[in-house]
Order: sequence, then structure tokens, then C-alpha cells
Amino acid sequence: MAAAAFLQPVAAVQSNRVLNNSGAHYEFRNVSMRLIPKGSKVNIQLSRNGTYGSGKRNFCMIQASASQTSVVDPVSTPLNNSTGESKKKSNEAALILVRHGESLWNEKNLFTGCVDVPLTKKGVEEAIEAGKRISNIPVDMIYTSALIRAQMTAMLAMTQHRRRKVPIVMHNESEQAKSWSQIFSEETMKQSIPVVTAWQLNERMYGELQGLNKQETADRYGKEQVHVWRRSYDIPPPNGESLEMCAKRAVAYFEDHIEPQLQSGKNVMIAAHGNSLRSIIMYLDKLTSQEVISLELSTGIPMLYIFKEGKFMRRGSPVAPTEAGVYAYTRNLARYRQKLDEMLH
Repeated sequence: MAAAAFLQPVAAVQSNRVLNNSGAHYEFRNVSMRLIPKGSKVNIQLSRNGTYGSGKRNFCMIQASASQTSVVDPVSTPLNNSTGESKKKSNEAALILVRHGESLWNEKNLFTGCVDVPLTKKGVEEAIEAGKRISNIPVDMIYTSALIRAQMTAMLAMTQHRRRKVPIVMHNESEQAKSWSQIFSEETMKQSIPVVTAWQLNERMYGELQGLNKQETADRYGKEQVHVWRRSYDIPPPNGESLEMCAKRAVAYFEDHIEPQLQSGKNVMIAAHGNSLRSIIMYLDKLTSQEVISLELSTGIPMLYIFKEGKFMRRGSPVAPTEAGVYAYTRNLARYRQKLDEMLH
């Protein structure tokens, strides 16, 4: 069974201006403008992937749907064409999936779902360990759910990254939020990683089970009934979501917002939840509804995929920051690690 392999685990930005070797690059909504050095003409073009605004229906509480940013850095984006042809898209990118570390309600054995609770001390340690495992893998964009346990995991993981870029949550929920969170330093922009939060990546909503103790619920309704609610594909708990319903929103968001970033050559990390990530893995690995219900994801264990020529190739979980094997999967990752070593030593 395909799922068996998994049992061993695995901003809205206002107009952006970024400098690189070829001049200043501005983006506003779906317009991309690059200013070529003095004496050259200005080239203005529409970018198909310029923005990823997802409409009002995506705004809920603290989440913000994504507007694409351009944080250009030759070291952090090694998957770009080595000849420097900016118009040619890379055909290879890294995708990192990580389930949040242990939460306070995980520790208490409570159904959590979309209730927003933070990590435990163990969860913090798991997030840091996840960061060590991916510390040499390039990250250009981060997506998290709207829930604090996923956001904490992403932020703590990035404290371990060797490139030392700063993850910054993008806010486009209001014009004031856009204005007040604006960054005016081009150098700071180059040393930042946009973090996009989206409710579509939230954990499955467990309805009337949220806040209940799992063992007490099994005693009350019977183990078989609770197992059906937790592990069936299309049967939701009372007034909650089934895995099928969770997959519908999570996969749609992945296809509409995250996959285009990978297609453009950006390396993406997603910090989310057991069920939203199971849904995405079902899509990536083309699992059946029967295979996905057997899929278990451990907290704080990252999974690496390589996106190449329109296909996703699963590479498992990086073992440690010095593990050379993970970089042998692609030449581009190997070159990235070599550049990091040269720059940091």
C-alpha cells in the first residue's frame, strides 16, 4: 500500500521593490515592472502569477490570503536558471511539509480541530528539531494555517535555518494593515521570507467533538463510532468536517496559490495540520480514499518533495542538518548547500 511508506514519518504585500543584479524590480497586483540600469528601456509586463489574492471569502479572523512577493537572492533561490535568464522559469523546486509540534490540547488528549491553542514545551522542541532537519534546504515562501500552533512551528523551525532569513507574516486584511506593515529597506526585503496564513490550511473542523476528551468520547459513543468519525474519508463528526470536506478546501488552495509558486521555481514550506497535510499528500502522491485514511503523520517531522517537470517526487524526511543524502536528490540542492557553506565559512 502506498500509504505504508508514510508510517515512518515524515502577504499581502503592497507594491514590492527589490534590487538584484539587473536593476530594480517592482510588483503591484498583477503588474510586474523591472527597471533596467540607466540607458536601457523600462520593460513592463503582466505577470500571470503576480498576485494570489483569494477574495473576501478567504478572510477569517487572523488569516490573510497571499499576494506574491519577490524576495530575490541568488543564494536563496538556487533553482533559478544559472545563465541569469530571468524570463525562463525553473523546472525544479523544493516543497517541505511539516505538521505542527505537540499542542496543549494534544497533550491533554482533547479534540482540537479549529480551536486555536499553542504548542507545549515538547511541541516547541519538535518545531526546533524540524528546523534543524531542513536547515540547509532553501525556503523562499512559507504557508501556514490561520492557527497559532502551525505558525509557531514555522517560525521556530526557521530560527534554525543556516541562511538566517527572517520569516515575516504578510497582512492584507485591510489597507491600514498593508500600510503599517510595509518594509522600506531593500536589503531587509532580500533577507526576509514572506509567510502567508490561510484558513484553508486549517485542521479539520471537528464540530461538536472539539474540546472533548478523546477517551471519554469513546466511552460515551463507542470506540467504533469515534473511529469512524476520526478515520473515515467521507463521514463527518456531528456538525463538523469529514476528511473529504477538508481536502476540498486544502487541495483547492494548494492548486490555486502554492503550486504556481513552485512552478515559478520558488521553494515552499507548508506548516499545517494532520488532516490538511494528509489531504495535500493525497493529491501529491495520488492516494486513494482508502490509502489516505491509513496515512499517519508525526508532529514536527518534515517531509521533502521535489517538484520537477510538473511532477512531485517524495524524498522522505531529512535525517539531520549534516545529512548529505538529501542533497544528492538534485544537483540544484547540492549547489545550494555548497553556496551556503562558502558564504557562511
